[in-house]
Amino acid sequence: MSFLSRKSRARIDAPWWNSQDFAQSKRGISPGSVVVLAIIAGVVGGILGVNASGGLLGGRANLVSASNSIERKPDSVAGLANRVLPSVVSITTGAGSTGSGFIIDSAGFILTNNHVVQEAALSKAKIIVTLNNGEEFESKIIGRDASYDLAVLKIIATGLPALQFGDSDKVAVGDSVIAIGSPLGLSGTVTLGIISAKDRAVTAGGSAGENSFINALQTDAAINPGNSGGPLIDTTGAVIGINSAIATLSGASNSQAGSIGLGFAIPINQARKTADQLIKTGKASYPVIGVLIDMNFAGPGA
Repeated sequence: MSFLSRKSRARIDAPWWNSQDFAQSKRGISPGSVVVLAIIAGVVGGILGVNASGGLLGGRANLVSASNSIERKPDSVAGLANRVLPSVVSITTGAGSTGSGFIIDSAGFILTNNHVVQEAALSKAKIIVTLNNGEEFESKIIGRDASYDLAVLKIIATGLPALQFGDSDKVAVGDSVIAIGSPLGLSGTVTLGIISAKDRAVTAGGSAGENSFINALQTDAAINPGNSGGPLIDTTGAVIGINSAIATLSGASNSQAGSIGLGFAIPINQARKTADQLIKTGKASYPVIGVLIDMNFAGPGA
């Protein structure tokens, strides 16, 4: 032990109760030590408390749940959709075409576009109507017209919810509208927009060279392939048009064609008149004035 200093040896050999450190410890703990100990105790206690209540470490929390009942006004988009959807149908044909339609009479009459069922009519393929509740019915064509691009189908069913007809003459540019149908086979699809313009001359569904008798309503509500024949409704839930055509960018292939915010609907006032004629006679009449020219006339011109 010779290599130790006297001071060090004295500290080692001295009893603990006589040591200078112990004597100092009896004087008490400094205020700074009390603060540090209090902070440490608080942190540890907080962690243990949170752990016991299932907080940071336990993964439990008492979250406030929202009310389970949400009231929607009848004239809201959700309210209107809920009221109108039972009257909207999906149409598929054995010829491969698909589209939409809506019930216009509780006895099973359905209005749609002619181009939805045209190929099936020519090939005598089946036309299947699927109601909003999933029920399927085979339908028959009561009448169709290519120039107006309208067709009336009939299914064997009763007590069906028919849509209310509005007045398309009273529609104004800027009015809110809702388009409903089965774009790309997605039944019950609802989109919102406005009337962008009126009296747009549109050839919808007719073959090349056919005259168009449609002054369409233009809308920015999203309309896509499969929406054809579905209703365009106003903010009262009344149908004001039949979704029939969309504008596409030039050069776009059929697989890429879709809504660019330019959709067109047949005004319901014209469609209703034509539907009545198709139900009664199976064909539509046209307000066309015939003009005859006398090719032998040699008099002065205008």
